Amino acid sequence: MLAAIFIVGLSGIVAQIVILRELLVNFYGNELTVGIILANWVMLEAAGVFLFGRIIERIGNKLNAFLLLNISFALFLPFCVYFARVFKGAAGIPFNEAVSLSVVFVSSMLVILPPAFLHGALFSSGCQVHALSAGPERSLGRVYAWEALGTIIGGLLLAYLLIPLLDSFRIVLSVSFLNFGLSFALIPAKRIRYFALGILLFLFVLFFTAAADCLQRSSIRKQWQGQQVLDYRNSDYANIVVTKNPGQYTVFSNGIPVIVTPFPDRQFTEEFANFPLLFHGRPGRVLVAGSGIGGLIAEALKYPLQQVDYVEVDPLIIDMLKKYPTPLSEKELGDQRVKVRHTDPRLFLRESAGSYDVVLLGFSNQADLSSNRFFTREFFALVRRRLAPDGLFALWMNGSLTYLSPELRELNNSILKSLESVYRYVRVIPGDYNIFIASDSGAILSAGAGLISARIAKDNIPVSLLIPDYLAYRLGPDRLDWFNLQMSRATGKLNRDLQPAAVYETLKITNKKFSPRFSRAFEYLDYLNLRRVSFFIFLAAVLLLSFSRRLRNRKIPLVYTIFTTGFFGMLATLLLVFAYQVFYGYLYRNISALTAVFMAGVAA
Repeated sequence: MLAAIFIVGLSGIVAQIVILRELLVNFYGNELTVGIILANWVMLEAAGVFLFGRIIERIGNKLNAFLLLNISFALFLPFCVYFARVFKGAAGIPFNEAVSLSVVFVSSMLVILPPAFLHGALFSSGCQVHALSAGPERSLGRVYAWEALGTIIGGLLLAYLLIPLLDSFRIVLSVSFLNFGLSFALIPAKRIRYFALGILLFLFVLFFTAAADCLQRSSIRKQWQGQQVLDYRNSDYANIVVTKNPGQYTVFSNGIPVIVTPFPDRQFTEEFANFPLLFHGRPGRVLVAGSGIGGLIAEALKYPLQQVDYVEVDPLIIDMLKKYPTPLSEKELGDQRVKVRHTDPRLFLRESAGSYDVVLLGFSNQADLSSNRFFTREFFALVRRRLAPDGLFALWMNGSLTYLSPELRELNNSILKSLESVYRYVRVIPGDYNIFIASDSGAILSAGAGLISARIAKDNIPVSLLIPDYLAYRLGPDRLDWFNLQMSRATGKLNRDLQPAAVYETLKITNKKFSPRFSRAFEYLDYLNLRRVSFFIFLAAVLLLSFSRRLRNRKIPLVYTIFTTGFFGMLATLLLVFAYQVFYGYLYRNISALTAVFMAGVAA
């Protein structure tokens, strides 16, 4: 029986992480959704433990009840993975449309309801079955220990064996196969055993035939809602998908478009690449961090550069671009001056040698900690140490020429203040996207439309948009004065690794757009003070314990202790996940290993 409990623990962690990964693609990998999904899982599993714990005591044949729950869990699991991919289409939500946190909460609860509830019920049922032979006083501890051991082994197997080798459907089919094998071994009745054997053989055939591939293709087709998906693969860092529209390829990372080729946004690529290079005047070595293929590197190669280091952490993205080449991507990757580095940009800046004249940051999304870590004061300081004396660093933010909402204003101001806390000079070119250029050289402030036009003409740089009249308009003082006026109304919070103000403001923007009612909750959070909250929690604990002591009621402090232990256990899990994302930048593969490490501590 303890072996059965071990398999239950292993199956639970695999189900939890596989469904979580699939939901993260639909929700674009934001860490707050990780917290919501994990909270839903814990809540539904607790409901299964509680509700079935009250029922199992009245059931005569407890072993059959356990086996029935185990078979149900195994049957539901592949369908839940399928639904995790297609639920947005079923709800009439386009795949490329963001959703509010309330939709994340409800939809993730519906997706994970069957496996989470049944897994909790299996724990209660397993305790009752084990108590028949070991006694009730020893069953709970043993069952929990063996389930935790299964969770640890399952998390490690998933991270380092199953995920690198199998797709999501084959992973859950293998788990279902394992659970049905367990049921076949434990079922006493021959007729029911034959039924379980039939399902076992069916799953075996399904795993090793094209049927699993059909499930994969069908779910992808419905998930991407009519788009032509050329490739769909998981790397250690993200889910990578390549789609094709007439003459255009788009590479998605966790549902977010990161590279468009061969026809990118011409205005963006020409401005964001050329302004920093022209402001410098004599660039020799350039570093492009993320999203360089598809225009940025091509624009940089128009200059007589010595070298372009392109840091792209996920090698699968480059493999996809080589598998589906376009004239633009072939030009960028084929130039001898371009050196592709497969590593984390922060790690590269810390460990590589040499300095750069220009550093271009291609990342744009601050809605998650993995991207926000490139917009923090700590990262800006890291870049500064690698710049030449007259070198400059450029990034871009969403903006507007007519109206900056309070949230968008705070977001831009947070990045601006963080840059100003590191660099002596920061110049902003306002627009529908704001270009921030930072340097310790004051030359970036004096570069005007005339000087930029002269440098374009002198070096014969082929540009289509940056003509003299447009430069005078784009670099004019009126737009900058209006932008500075908007920034003067902001609070000026720094964006730090462990205080990600930009993530918070981006979440406020998203929820204000898709869930205006829920956005009010974020406004109230602005007034929270950690010291006051901690004081009220401490005061409530003292009052509660004093009250229970007067009544001589031992249940109140016991329930309080259990509640707070669970609360801070969940909090510790999320802090572990968030901290890993901040410092290492990718969670997609290693979240199962992190969960296994946490469960090892709990089990001990």
